[in-house]
Amino acid sequence: MSFLKNRSGIWFHVFDVLFNVAVIIIVVAGIRTFLISPFQVEGGSMSTTLEDNEYIIINKLAYFIGQPRRGDTVVFHPPSDRKKYYVKRVIGLPGDEIVIRDGMVFIRGYNNEEFPLDEPYLDPKNHGKTFRHPPGSGNTSEIIYLVPEDHYFLLGDNRQGSLDSRSFTSLDSSPLPFVPNKDIKGRVWFVALPVTKIHALETPEYTF
Repeated sequence: MSFLKNRSGIWFHVFDVLFNVAVIIIVVAGIRTFLISPFQVEGGSMSTTLEDNEYIIINKLAYFIGQPRRGDTVVFHPPSDRKKYYVKRVIGLPGDEIVIRDGMVFIRGYNNEEFPLDEPYLDPKNHGKTFRHPPGSGNTSEIIYLVPEDHYFLLGDNRQGSLDSRSFTSLDSSPLPFVPNKDIKGRVWFVALPVTKIHALETPEYTF
């Protein structure tokens, strides 16, 4: 009788361990799916806000309960390859008319009134140097983007070295500058590594 009781205890212990492991896996999967997720930055398209090889944590919940805001730094699938992840900054919201001219970004409102976008996150190398595609062309002629509903216009902070809405194309090389809301996976919450660079990212407040 004691032998049978001992075996029962062993199996109960095994089941308890497996159950707890399953619960942990489910909880972690739920957190990664609905709350937060880690990513590693590759390249310098968001320099100096985000640098190559930094690890970031994105907040997914923010866009389950709200919408991307102008100035948010977000992780998303680019239109040309939905298997990849890019990180850029939201510049144009649904319904916006975005004007790029003379190296600057403007928001065009009612009565064709334009408001220059104050972008303090751009370093001296990139401030006033938002050019037409290709980003490093130096082409300052005007181009206008009318952002469709439920889509966004995104730019990297390294304006002369970023493949972003100015450069996105479809498989047949047709311009495809806008990112649908469903492809934006989360807002960058903070830099997690390296330890010396841990800090939260805040969405800037624009003055217009």
